[in-house]
Amino acid sequence: MIRREGNRVHISGRLTMDTATSLFNSGLQPNGQTDLVVDMAQVEAVDSAAVSLMLAWLREARRSGIGLSFSNVPDNLLSLAHLYDVAESLPLSGDGAARP
Repeated sequence: MIRREGNRVHISGRLTMDTATSLFNSGLQPNGQTDLVVDMAQVEAVDSAAVSLMLAWLREARRSGIGLSFSNVPDNLLSLAHLYDVAESLPLSGDGAARP
C-alpha cells in the first residue's frame, strides 16, 4: 500500500512478486514536489521484485526530473541489493536508511 504525506511516500505491506506490478502502476505521483522520499519502515516482506521496483521507481523519477531517495530500507532488502550489486545505485536517505 502507498500512502502520501507531503513529499514522503510511505510503503507498507509486502514488496514481492505478487505486489510489485500494482505498486509500480500506482506510481509515486510527485504532485508538484521536486524531491520524494520513499519510507519503507512499514514494509513487512520483500523478495527480489522489491529491488526491481526500487530501480524502476528511480528510473521513472529521473525521467521526470524528480529527486528520489529511500529511507528505512529493511536490512533484508539491502542485502538483496548488495547481492545483485546495485546497492550503490540506490540513493538512501540519511534519516534511517536501514532499520536498526
